[in-house]
Amino acid sequence: MLSYRHAFHAGNHADVLKHLVLMLCIEHMNSKDKPYILVDTHAGAGFYALDAEEAKRTGEYVDGIARLWERKDLPPALATYVALVRALNGSATLRRYPGSPRIAANLMRDSAQARDSLRLCELHSTDFALLRRQFKDAGRRVTVEQADGFEVLKAALPPPSRRGLVLIDPSYEIKSDYMKVAAAIKDALKRFATGTYLVWHPMLPTIEANQLPDRLKKAGASHWLHATLSVRAPATKGRGMHGSGMFVINPPWTLAAALEECLPYLAAALALDEGAGWSVDQFEASAKKD
Repeated sequence: MLSYRHAFHAGNHADVLKHLVLMLCIEHMNSKDKPYILVDTHAGAGFYALDAEEAKRTGEYVDGIARLWERKDLPPALATYVALVRALNGSATLRRYPGSPRIAANLMRDSAQARDSLRLCELHSTDFALLRRQFKDAGRRVTVEQADGFEVLKAALPPPSRRGLVLIDPSYEIKSDYMKVAAAIKDALKRFATGTYLVWHPMLPTIEANQLPDRLKKAGASHWLHATLSVRAPATKGRGMHGSGMFVINPPWTLAAALEECLPYLAAALALDEGAGWSVDQFEASAKKD
């Protein structure tokens, strides 16, 4: 099934969380001179017009990035994120929202000292065509493939530089995606235990959604961080998404502090009802007490 298109959801609260975490992890990767690869297993179209029919139909960005656009009291990391979106937007007016590929490409290095590489995977034919057009002039450092990101990941790891960042954020429109994510992480850790893995997941009133974080915690990582942001109380009927989470394996040591500063702000700024909230949970094997 390939019916999902992110154009309907671009710039929503889940994107805010996902791209804030992605930005912070890339900044940390950039703090070392050695180049790295970033693999985006479900890249989407790369850029989204917020005045297009898809975005206007749902209006999800209105309660996401739009609520932060004019704020002057943003915590430092959130201010950097909004400035990044503004720069990629190319205007003081919020008209477009960059997806993960464009955010990553803007932050990653392309110099004689460090030339990082970006591998983008997208199966949906329409979004793949848009993604390829976005990066037609990017050169050899960016690879765009119409391929199953889970399969590509097996071939991409370990990277030659032994430095890598992986973003996994499928649509979860079919239940098997949850098992595929858990299996992909377990396999990836066997191939490349020191890589940094970012898994986005929806918070839904379903068994599969509720079980995924626990499956990831048991995948074999010795260090992980799990951050969640909910904007409303869980639905008592239906399957509405009330929030989302980012599960990060081998997170930057600075990530927890940055999120503990930003997430309370986001929970208040993006709240749709009194059920909004946030959490940051982490584990490191070396810190475990007997």
